[in-house]
Amino acid sequence: MAPGVIFSQADSVIPDVVWVSRERLAQIEDEAGHLTGVPELVVEVLSPGKQNEFRDKEAKLKLYSVQGVREYWIVDRFTQKVEVYQREKAQLVLVATLLGDDEITSPLLPGFCCSIHCFFLE
Repeated sequence: MAPGVIFSQADSVIPDVVWVSRERLAQIEDEAGHLTGVPELVVEVLSPGKQNEFRDKEAKLKLYSVQGVREYWIVDRFTQKVEVYQREKAQLVLVATLLGDDEITSPLLPGFCCSIHCFFLE
């Protein structure tokens, strides 16, 4: 099941993964289970093709930045790297590009730590 996020009539997306705190979920989930507000963390997994790469790395990055997403991860399964964007001064900025044995953490997920290579195990 994919998490649909409705920012407005013109801006609705289906990210691969979202994380929303319980407190925030109570504020932004409608009766149908749609998120009608901003999740704290959004994760997109790149699909093949330049158009898909543009959508996730530019169009969705801009949308999530404008809407107030606090953290955005772009998972590139082809190069096996994860780009981490965090909110700084009202916009999402690239703070890390993680590979192989690098570990990903997040201030939004206290205690969470995962080696990047685990994202790409088959």
